[in-house]
Amino acid sequence: MKSLKIIGTGVSLPSRVLTNADLEKMVDTSDEWITERTGIRERRIADDDVSTSDLCADAIKNACADAGLEPRALDAIIVGTSTADTLFPSTACWVQGKLGLRGPAAFDVSAGCSGFLYGLELASALIVSGTATRVGVVGGEVMSKVVNWKDRSTCVLFGDGAGAAVVAAGKGDSGVLASNWGADGNLASILYQPAGGTQKPATHQTVEDNAHTVHMEGSTVFRHAVMAMSQAATSAMEEAEIKPDDVDLFVPHQANMRIMEVARERARLPREKMYVVLHKYGNMSAATVPVALHEARTEGRIKDGSVVVTTAFGTGFTWAGSVLRW
Repeated sequence: MKSLKIIGTGVSLPSRVLTNADLEKMVDTSDEWITERTGIRERRIADDDVSTSDLCADAIKNACADAGLEPRALDAIIVGTSTADTLFPSTACWVQGKLGLRGPAAFDVSAGCSGFLYGLELASALIVSGTATRVGVVGGEVMSKVVNWKDRSTCVLFGDGAGAAVVAAGKGDSGVLASNWGADGNLASILYQPAGGTQKPATHQTVEDNAHTVHMEGSTVFRHAVMAMSQAATSAMEEAEIKPDDVDLFVPHQANMRIMEVARERARLPREKMYVVLHKYGNMSAATVPVALHEARTEGRIKDGSVVVTTAFGTGFTWAGSVLRW
C-alpha cells in the first residue's frame, strides 16, 4: 500500500448553466435524445475570458483551504488537462503564477480524461519516495472552447470545470491500496484534436475545417472505454484484495451513463454504490473524477476509512483505476 492521505478537496465550476433545452436552439437535437443516450441534462460553460488555469488555480485554493493550508505549503503542482492554456509553458506554470507562488515543481499530465488519476499516481510516487510532502493535484478543462458547436454528436457531451485534491503522507491505513494504469497509442486518432500541434500547425484551412475541435469516433470510444474502465477497476480491486462488498463508493469517469453502467456491471459493483454527477456537469474530462470525489465528501458519502474505487478512460487511449482508503 502507498500510505498517503487526501487531506483536502476543492472545485471550481463556472456559474453559467447550459441546459439541453438551450442546446435545442443551437443544434438539431432534443432534451430527450441527449438524456436518453448520455444521461446529461446540463453542463457548465466558462466565460470567454476564463481559461483552464483560472479554474485550476481556484480549485487548488479551495482544496488548500479545505486542508487548512496555504498554497505555498505545496511542494508540487500537477495539472491534468486536455485543454491547456498554451502549448508552452505548461498550464501548471500559469496556475502557479496565478497562485503567486515561486519554487514548487509544476507540470502538466496530458492523459485526457484519465489525467487526474495519472496525476494522483505521480503524486503518490513523489510522496512515498520522500521527494515531496504535500502535492496539489488538479484536473481542469474548458472543453467549451475546443468543441464544434455545430456537431451534435460531440458538443452535447462536454462541460467546463476543475477539481483538485491536496495529497500528503498518510498515517495509519489510509492510502492507495492498489492502482492500475496504462495506454494504447495505436488508437490515438480515434479521439483527438487534429490541428494546433506540430503534426498539423494552425492555418486558415485548419480553422475552416474545424480541425482545432474534438474529433471522435463514438462507437469505437464506447467499446474501448467500457472494457478499459472495468478492467482497470477490477485489476486494482484484485491487487488490493478487495471484493465488491468491501467497496463503499464507486466513482467512475463521468463520460456517458451507458459507459458508466456497463463498467459498473463488469466490475460487479451494485448500482447504489455508483456516485453520479454527470447529469449536472456533463463530461468535464480530467475534472470529472475530482469534482465527483469532492461532492461525495461534501454529501457525507465518503468519510475517513471509506474504501473508494475510481476509474477513468481518455484520449490516447489512456486508462487508470485506483482503490483508495480515505
